[in-house]
Amino acid sequence: MRGKFITFEGCEGSGKSTQLRLLSEYLDKLGVDYILTREPGGSEIAEQIRNIILNGKNTAMCDECEALLYAAARVQHLKEKIAPALDKGKLVICDRYVDSSLAYQGYARGLGREYIENINSLALERFAPDLTVFLDISPAEAFKRKHGADPDDRMEQLGLEFHTRVYNGYKALMEIAPRICAVDCLGSKYETQDNIRALLKAKGVI
Repeated sequence: MRGKFITFEGCEGSGKSTQLRLLSEYLDKLGVDYILTREPGGSEIAEQIRNIILNGKNTAMCDECEALLYAAARVQHLKEKIAPALDKGKLVICDRYVDSSLAYQGYARGLGREYIENINSLALERFAPDLTVFLDISPAEAFKRKHGADPDDRMEQLGLEFHTRVYNGYKALMEIAPRICAVDCLGSKYETQDNIRALLKAKGVI
């Protein structure tokens, strides 16, 4: 039986890393057979591509190159890590996936949803997530929480206006993709984690 594929999305500083750590601890206690991975990255070659994408010195990278690099890292990640785990019946939890490309490059960069869907056809047609958890917090509030953008992260350095477009892109995706479910992140990290666990239980994931 194919395993379930759950992705986590959110703007920069939404707390995904913290929430995924807390969720991992919970799943370990339950004895769930799962893997936790991330994008861009998750496998050796994809991690090398990640370093190129996020390198703060690569300011000359054009939008199309950025989108294609994300897609390339994603294909490698799927082939090398996600697909084998799903075939073994494992629960796969991924920090970012194709919705990030749609929100960041499709909406915020203005490349359009059709372009992003075309270059990510393998992910969308064969490896669509069963559920996507969107950590719902505005970029302004998120950057306030993390005390500003990371100077070494090229994506974080794009400014509040860009990240507001990303946030609006996620909201637009929610209108057309019922699998994307928002989780309120305005409370404490533990309250947010409780909301995530309740959602995963309601959806039959755990």
